[in-house]
Amino acid sequence: MTLIAPSRLWLLVGVAGLVVAYVVAQRRRAAPAVRHPDLALIDSFAPRFAGWRRHLTAFALVLALTALVVGLARPAHAVEVERKEAVVMLAMDVSKSMTATDVSPNRLAAAQKAAKEFVESAPEGYKIGLVTFSAETKTVASPTTDRAELVAAIDGLEAANGTAAGDGLSTAVDVLEADATNAGASGSSSGSSTADDTYRAVILLADGDSSTGKTLNDAAGEAADADIPVFTIAYGTPNATIVVDGKTMDAGADTQAIAAVADATGGSDYTASSGAELSAVYDQIGTTIGTTTENQELTVPLSLLAAVFLSLAVVATTAWTPRLT
Repeated sequence: MTLIAPSRLWLLVGVAGLVVAYVVAQRRRAAPAVRHPDLALIDSFAPRFAGWRRHLTAFALVLALTALVVGLARPAHAVEVERKEAVVMLAMDVSKSMTATDVSPNRLAAAQKAAKEFVESAPEGYKIGLVTFSAETKTVASPTTDRAELVAAIDGLEAANGTAAGDGLSTAVDVLEADATNAGASGSSSGSSTADDTYRAVILLADGDSSTGKTLNDAAGEAADADIPVFTIAYGTPNATIVVDGKTMDAGADTQAIAAVADATGGSDYTASSGAELSAVYDQIGTTIGTTTENQELTVPLSLLAAVFLSLAVVATTAWTPRLT
């Protein structure tokens, strides 16, 4: 629970002052001792329960004023709501290390399967793009809602030499920034003055840091400056190897370098050493991206509560006030 305008709670001092004034007034109106030979006769004419009726009416008024003041302070509580729009870039490692068979049938094939499942299960309003990196970085698909185009692009991926992981992440960030700029320009041309606040994020799947080009650390700095969270997946097992040109080479996943990207950008880091784990990770990321936390104000419910207490006070006053006939 938070208060958007807590300074308005000072108005409660006024409510407290009214309570003090009421108490003082009640003490002053205490009647002197009655001198009459027949007290039973007087008691028969005195209204029963007059004191507590009066206090109950005053109490209802105090509650109404308190509810109004708290409502003016704009209390709110956090609720999770479904995010209907987002732009997500998949940045996928397609270096030779992705041919390692520590993930069946190999890393790349399992990654393609999990990525397609993610694309197909994403909400219709999400635009998803694809960047791949080996020694070179390619924007295979710009952000789109065309799921068939994305699935076809993922199916066509092939492994190549080199790992420009930093360049791949940097390219994904550039694509998202360009998308935001285009969205802002489109809004301006249509007469809208509101800035584009669509959620944008990168999902980086890699098994290690760069062997060429920018480091992941440098690219993470660019993503952080652009306020774009990166959800990282360190993919593969630590002791995997591949054979390239007859030579056995290390292909173990560098989980620390990849996780540092998520930490620097406000994303989340995951590890996956099997196809099933990778699919589960994509599901978790989809859930995280798919919801957002918003502050839901309680001003209206409190105003209604104040109206209820005020109505009770009015009804009580009307019903319990003596009538002259």
